[in-house]
Amino acid sequence: MIDLRSDTVTRPTAAMKQAMVDAPLGDDVFGDDPTVQRLEAMVAERLNKEAAVFVTSGTQSNLLALMSHCGRGDGYIVGNQAHCYGWEGGGAAVLGSIQPQVVPMLADGLPDPTAIAAAVKPEDPHFARTKVVCLENTKDGIVQSIARMEEATDTARAHGLATHLDGARMWNAAVALGVDGATLTAPFDTVSLCLSKGLGTPMGSVLSGPAALIGEARKYRKMLGGGLRQVGMVAAAGIYALDHHVDRLADDHANAAALAEALSAIDGIEIRAQNTNMVFCSAGQVDPAALTEAMEAAGVLALWYSTPDGTTETRLVTHFDVSTGDLGLVANAVEQALAS
Repeated sequence: MIDLRSDTVTRPTAAMKQAMVDAPLGDDVFGDDPTVQRLEAMVAERLNKEAAVFVTSGTQSNLLALMSHCGRGDGYIVGNQAHCYGWEGGGAAVLGSIQPQVVPMLADGLPDPTAIAAAVKPEDPHFARTKVVCLENTKDGIVQSIARMEEATDTARAHGLATHLDGARMWNAAVALGVDGATLTAPFDTVSLCLSKGLGTPMGSVLSGPAALIGEARKYRKMLGGGLRQVGMVAAAGIYALDHHVDRLADDHANAAALAEALSAIDGIEIRAQNTNMVFCSAGQVDPAALTEAMEAAGVLALWYSTPDGTTETRLVTHFDVSTGDLGLVANAVEQALAS
């Protein structure tokens, strides 16, 4: 099967598995797993942050950041299509008693700085106190420029607010922009970095930022059930990925561009966008369940869905396990599925 549902389906390579087997281990709750310590130090150094903490997922990383920046009854400014607002179970509100202050996102995946400024609440007992602005890069594969991010973070700092980056796919952005991680994340107090998407590890994210705040995050990690024991086996996969799988993300971007070009030649397919390693396309009024089933029968996994206006669309995501040679097979599968 060629699996295009997400880059989260990427499997560890043989070399990554060997690094996991060879990793020295300890009990991370006691703070004595040397491989976890190495991963955390590596991320902090590469992003030029004081400290970092390894966590189970990007959802947990974002939640720990929000709970560490905010107290109960505080608020965070976030885009209306942001992952940490719409696709993480409402954890900040449910578990942190933190109120989202939602602003519209522009086409490039960032809120308008004027909307951020307007959303800041005054010191008044009627309002949740605004504490932090959350941004996302990439968003739906769209790379936000450093200049655009700085517009938003400058606005936040002008109002005395902290800044957090949901950098689940930040390395895709860094590779696309041709900059290092520290340059990309410099405007942010805290950064959530996912290891289990394009980098290809089995699990895990790393939250980095000021040492005192990361100390708070460790406390909340334990509270939320995220304290792990001999987790250096997984941290070793993250170390290997950071050393070997970052630059190759450019291959995924190139494959996504080639896939978009191949699909655009098929009658009935409209390419809506191609951003880094993602291709968004529509297939008219075709039954999405039937199209998904027909493609699976042809050897390709993709998730087609129906939009409110009845159009059938999908997001196809390239990753380490999708080769250039697979792209023609995918295009043929789409064409055959439409014909059937």
